[in-house]
Amino acid sequence: MAESAFRCGYIGLVGRPNVGKSTLLNRMVGQKISITSRKPQTTRHRILGIHTTDSAQMIFVDTPGLHRAEKNRMNRYMNRAALTTIQDVDLILFMIDAGKWTAEDETVLDYLRRSGRPVILVINKVDRSRDKSQLLPFISEVSGKYEFAEVIPISARKGDNLDTLEAAVTRMLPVSPPVYDPEQVTDRSMRFIAAESIREKLMRGLGQEVPYQLTVEIERYREENGRIQINAVVWVERENQKGIVIGRQGSRLKEAGSQARKELENITGKKVNLELWVKVRSGWLDDERSLRSLGYADDEF
Repeated sequence: MAESAFRCGYIGLVGRPNVGKSTLLNRMVGQKISITSRKPQTTRHRILGIHTTDSAQMIFVDTPGLHRAEKNRMNRYMNRAALTTIQDVDLILFMIDAGKWTAEDETVLDYLRRSGRPVILVINKVDRSRDKSQLLPFISEVSGKYEFAEVIPISARKGDNLDTLEAAVTRMLPVSPPVYDPEQVTDRSMRFIAAESIREKLMRGLGQEVPYQLTVEIERYREENGRIQINAVVWVERENQKGIVIGRQGSRLKEAGSQARKELENITGKKVNLELWVKVRSGWLDDERSLRSLGYADDEF
């Protein structure tokens, strides 16, 4: 294909919490770079996932789920990260759950109406739709809510219909040379990926409240003689949360650390020694200085 016909652009993955944005990102780039869990608001940062083909470079921007409640500075940070993305990208993939339209979906759509960006409506989790006869009427109903460039049902979890989505995205990107090296799949460092891997494993093993009040900071990431040494601190807000994260005789922290270590060894292809500590930093979720020191600054791309 002629070089002038090559397409490249930024694609925002936007939607309310827990609709599968991170799962889709990982599928599209063919590698896990954004953590996932069944708990809403797992994603806290804007994360770039880069997928390069012979004809296009698609730079996907995974965003925190847009939500109405802004209980603290962390919530406001996540909303701001998502809303800024809407203005900065060339194309938006608006993700919703099959058979489910909520007030939060309507709120997201209100933002998209004001963006002026082309929007593809991506209806996810069609594989989980119990009553398939209701799927077509639902697609027809939501299609009428806005002048979407395309409406594409998919299953990000199973990979169903992603070739159709990729073709539609490619058609809508501007003609432009690639921004990143074709081999690159993300703009994030291994320090960031290590911290997110640890946080994911902890979130999956904890109850409802504590996962939202913890974060992970990498104090040391050193590679020597083909081995990687990682020292990380898990920060929580209250003293009683420390014991919950550690678990009886350290069982929960050990299990999360073991799972994260194995995942990081698979990613890097190297032996990893991971050491974890749990510490208390009271009020970090609502303190701007703490948020910035822990890596929650406004992201740019």
